[in-house]
Amino acid sequence: MEILDENPESENTDKPIKPGTIRVILADSQAIYRVGIRKVFALEDDIRVVAQAENLVQAVTAVQKFPTDVLLFEVTLSSAAGDAISEIIEKSPKTRIIAVGNDIGEHDTCDFLRRGATGILSRSVSPDLLVRCIRKVHAGETWLDNRGVNWVIEAYRAQAAQLMAPRNQPRLSEKELQIISGVTQGMKNKDIAQEIGTTEQVVKNYLRKVYDKLGVSDRLELALYCMHHRLLEKARGAVIGMGEPPKPAAPPQAQAMAVPQAPESPKQNSTGPR
Repeated sequence: MEILDENPESENTDKPIKPGTIRVILADSQAIYRVGIRKVFALEDDIRVVAQAENLVQAVTAVQKFPTDVLLFEVTLSSAAGDAISEIIEKSPKTRIIAVGNDIGEHDTCDFLRRGATGILSRSVSPDLLVRCIRKVHAGETWLDNRGVNWVIEAYRAQAAQLMAPRNQPRLSEKELQIISGVTQGMKNKDIAQEIGTTEQVVKNYLRKVYDKLGVSDRLELALYCMHHRLLEKARGAVIGMGEPPKPAAPPQAQAMAVPQAPESPKQNSTGPR
């Protein structure tokens, strides 16, 4: 791993990190690309590269070792970039990840965002847009180009249509309904396990079965499914700690997809929550 403070080529080595500075880690297999990006950031007073990594193992180690605001992550560092993004966020939840690649397609764009990435960036991005992306993502916004915005909107439309489409109601056990009830109340797996007298791992196993039965992939989709199909209203008595099921909780606002603003550039555009 290459640490900036020990790197004599850096133009920022003699500058202490000021309060409010955006701390960035560069994770890219090509040294020449990292050198170029470092020179771009050296011209900015509010951005500082704190470490560099040339493979996934180094990237995971770096985000754990150095306080980091933004990670520029080359997706080809891993054959399963989506899993890599999930792993990094698990190790460093506060780090915001920008996935960087030559041609990130529709499926990967949606998958990376679902996994927790907050930006999708082309390696051919101009320096000014790169700097702008870093600042927007650090400020809590999501960065996508025009094509990526359209892909995400279409993916959510397709998801909503699928969740609302009529289908045969799958058969769910009382234990599965209890766990679903806990999820819709916003309870964590640990809390659900305590309520129904089992272990957290058992709850996770049940949830995987529930996802398969209902054709959903996460807690957000499960909550949407329950709302559209009034699942718990049809299964009274299987609710944790109550005589009747509660109204399904709305999906957490932090996970809701905001409608992007009109593009400001033909190449890159930032979209953030309203």
